[in-house]
Amino acid sequence: MRIMIASSTYAPAKNGQAVFTTNLAEGLATRGHKVMVVVDSNHKLESHTLVKGVEVVELGSISLNIFHSAVHFSPFPGSEVRRLVNSFQPEIVHIQDHYPSCRAAVHEARKQGIKIVGSNHFIPENLAPYVPILSKVKSVFDWVLWKWMLDVYKHVDVISAQSKAAADLIQHQGLRKPILSISCGLDLQIYHPDPKFNQQIYRDRFGIDLHKKAFLFLGRLDGEKRIDLLLRAMQRLSRDDIQMVIAGEGRAEESLHRMAADIQNKRIIVFTGFVPAEDIPGLMNSVDVFIMPSEAELLSISTLEAMACGLPVLLADALALPELVRTGQNGYLFKPGDVEDLVRHMNLMADQPERWEAMGLVSREISLSHSLDLTIQKFETLYTQLIAQGSEGQVKVGLRTQA
Repeated sequence: MRIMIASSTYAPAKNGQAVFTTNLAEGLATRGHKVMVVVDSNHKLESHTLVKGVEVVELGSISLNIFHSAVHFSPFPGSEVRRLVNSFQPEIVHIQDHYPSCRAAVHEARKQGIKIVGSNHFIPENLAPYVPILSKVKSVFDWVLWKWMLDVYKHVDVISAQSKAAADLIQHQGLRKPILSISCGLDLQIYHPDPKFNQQIYRDRFGIDLHKKAFLFLGRLDGEKRIDLLLRAMQRLSRDDIQMVIAGEGRAEESLHRMAADIQNKRIIVFTGFVPAEDIPGLMNSVDVFIMPSEAELLSISTLEAMACGLPVLLADALALPELVRTGQNGYLFKPGDVEDLVRHMNLMADQPERWEAMGLVSREISLSHSLDLTIQKFETLYTQLIAQGSEGQVKVGLRTQA
């Protein structure tokens, strides 16, 4: 198949959308498909590169550094996208968002009768920290942003969402399209428990105390991740055998360091900074519990990575995160935004280290259904069905793909 994937972000970016899009494109190329990725770049001129079998076309873009240092977009990509569609001749166009490049890809694909799949990684909460004034009027803010998204996705043939909660959220917006739940997937050969792993090596490397219980957050240090909640919980803990490890980088990093400075005289809070991909499995295998306080997760790849490495989890009871927890078996859910409930569950988890290994085995079992190989197979099947249906009117998708 000839597959064009359009996105506003791609490797080396490390956000969830970029990781999924990169894994999908490279996985499809490995299976012998011709894959072109059209993505907004971090520079002004268009470039073409071949990366792991994928033709990556970076469109000339402008920076939105005023909102976020990693955000760039092509304001008027129509002619460039039209030229790429005409030259590449895709059988399927797969968009990852509703921003200008993907909007242009949808417009051109519809003109040429090419089937379109739309994966959604968006919820208004992702943008709220960057437009604080408008986001205070939540009902208007949400309506405007959802309408922006729906104006593009109403033209695709099939929508994919990373979880049942993500699919339900889109359906709730009134979009009358087939919506499939297909996990983002992860490479279970990379992320797995390693009983031979030397925990001390990674604890020493990242400054993690070998003799204290380590709770790990890994992800972007941005406002919607609610990392401030973790620091407030550490401040209220009445014990000194727990340390909080915060791994990643982002817009809120400086303010989190300032917040932590008032706590660290009594509690251990470790900021690792950016963790290279090759070190993530080792870091996961060197800590005790994974913790995710975010209320805006449509799946949470970092949580899945931790589960695949055999960690028990403590997650906010919000959006898709409950789908990853069997309460009491592989971890617990706490009330979103509730510091006291978070502290209570941290104490509960810390008080039963003898159960961590068994809980980690359940986490690993749950992660198996999110295999990247399975995810790519599902998209291959979906693409094949859509191409076979051609332009014969209403699309009927027979794929059963609940994540």
